Amino acid sequence: MAQSGEMWVFGYGSLLWNPGFDVAETVRATLNAYHRSFCMRSIHHRGSETDPGLVLALDAAHGATCAGVALRAAPGTETRTLTYLRERELISSAYLERRLDITLEDGRIVAALAYVIDPDHVQYCGNLPLEEQAQIIAHATGGRGPNHEYLDNTARHLAELGIPDPDMDWLVRRVAAIRA
Repeated sequence: MAQSGEMWVFGYGSLLWNPGFDVAETVRATLNAYHRSFCMRSIHHRGSETDPGLVLALDAAHGATCAGVALRAAPGTETRTLTYLRERELISSAYLERRLDITLEDGRIVAALAYVIDPDHVQYCGNLPLEEQAQIIAHATGGRGPNHEYLDNTARHLAELGIPDPDMDWLVRRVAAIRA
């Protein structure tokens, strides 16, 4: 939090294209010691308990950096924003809520709310081969729609922001080929 009362949220996946709260400012940002990864089995939003999908999570990794966006909640909406994010992100307790320092593109460092994967949670599935990820994403559907739409929306918004992610690009091409 740069100034007293400001609430920043780090977006790296669906928050890029569907924050779901009133955003006063959006700035490109980086988070150290984590990387964006399809390492969480989705049993609610993009899959089911019988046919889990995959969603992105921040997975801790020494020397890693994740590029994304810092979203500043509109003044006066901080409590409502926090309640909303907890309902959305903590649905199965696979994410851990953290306040982590992120670096904004102008060099400012702010504390931001971030949801990181709990590597001890049953939904954690780090280090799946890309082909296995593609097969899962191509076929799973959950309460918020097909898993491939989540992938496509995230990849498109990363590209629009100028944030390269070669694994994401490969997954988009491979999932499209599987679905063809």
